[in-house]
Amino acid sequence: MISLQLLADLITIKHGYAFKGEFFRDAGEQIVVTPGNFHEEGGFRFRPGKEKFYAGPIPPDYVLNRGDVIVAMTEQGEGLLGSTAIVPQSDRFLHNQRLGLIRPKEGVELDLRFIYYLFNTRHVRQQIRATASGAKVRHTSPSRIGEVKAPIPSIDVQRRIASILSAYDDLIENNTRRIAILEEMARRIYEEWFVRFRFPGHEQVKSVESELGLIPEGWSIEKLGNLLEHHIGGGWGEESESEDFPVAAYVIRGTDIPDVRVSTLGRSPLRYHKESNFRTRKLQPKDIVFEVSGGSKDQPVGRAVLLTNKLFQSVDQPIICASFCRLVRANQKAILPELLKLHFERIYENREIMRYQTQSTGITNFKFTVFLEKEMVLVPPSNLQEYFSKSVLPLYDLASTLGTKNTNLRATRDLLLPKLISGELDVSTLPEPEAA
Repeated sequence: MISLQLLADLITIKHGYAFKGEFFRDAGEQIVVTPGNFHEEGGFRFRPGKEKFYAGPIPPDYVLNRGDVIVAMTEQGEGLLGSTAIVPQSDRFLHNQRLGLIRPKEGVELDLRFIYYLFNTRHVRQQIRATASGAKVRHTSPSRIGEVKAPIPSIDVQRRIASILSAYDDLIENNTRRIAILEEMARRIYEEWFVRFRFPGHEQVKSVESELGLIPEGWSIEKLGNLLEHHIGGGWGEESESEDFPVAAYVIRGTDIPDVRVSTLGRSPLRYHKESNFRTRKLQPKDIVFEVSGGSKDQPVGRAVLLTNKLFQSVDQPIICASFCRLVRANQKAILPELLKLHFERIYENREIMRYQTQSTGITNFKFTVFLEKEMVLVPPSNLQEYFSKSVLPLYDLASTLGTKNTNLRATRDLLLPKLISGELDVSTLPEPEAA
């Protein structure tokens, strides 16, 4: 086993700059990095549409370079404290005050990629959290991080560990890009057929007037509520099993929706529920989980995700959605769930969904009853819906398969991480993962 060393003997951590809010912009060249740019488990998170661009004077010492390792010193979201990220590009990102820039001390040999992985181990994170201050929002500091003790192997072993673990991350990133391309392909087919009306055979179909303007003849317009077989708010249950709460089920929250899109539950918790509550809320394949509360200034509520067979095959317990979400089950004799989910995504992306939102004590809520009554959905003929389903389901199936591979890659990486860093596993015996 490798002996423990004080991080204060090995690294320095530089505070960021207090960039002035008056110079923040919605577009620009350089982005102020915030804790929102970190994943909880580590890694840099891009936030298209939510970035804070800066148009004011910038001290040159606070412009980050590709390969720099930064650490979140404020727990803006659960699990973020102590998370590290590697800066992906030079001269693009700015070092903000709530972040620390990690550098080796002069004369110390350290691989910064190894340091990135080291900070994302439970051993290091627990020490950072234990010395943090603050009741509601926890904070740490360079001096407190310096008190952390961690195993530091030789520089050659550091490089080998970083190489093995980054190979897993490279595969995950490649699969994630492929998933995004597949989802975009499905969206483009949907928009071409059902928004622009350039579906197969459209040349032979006349257009007729409707309350939504010109639509193809034979299509109908229905209230959303008339297209649903079942809908109900979610539940939260209890943390522990009891006589009153005997049913175990995973709970999908709004924050889990990005993971569920690729057929994994992510961090969805396993909780215990009343039989009567569970019975009407148990999710099944082709259900849609629709977010109705939470959100933020930059992220309205109304995100939706379609549940796949692969998701249910990957878990050992039933699933419900959380109380800030709703189960939405399409009447498949009227409309296919894939179409309904894409309709939800379209009105979310073009911000039409904002019509149904209301602000209360800092939390955005969704007027779901009004949504059911007022939201009008264009319904194509069933044969065209079936043709569309056959066209896009292979794309979604491949995306789900890649999502499952990513889940397995992350699990393997996270299993290897503490064992490699502690010296429990000999790095010389381990091959790097191969692309699937």
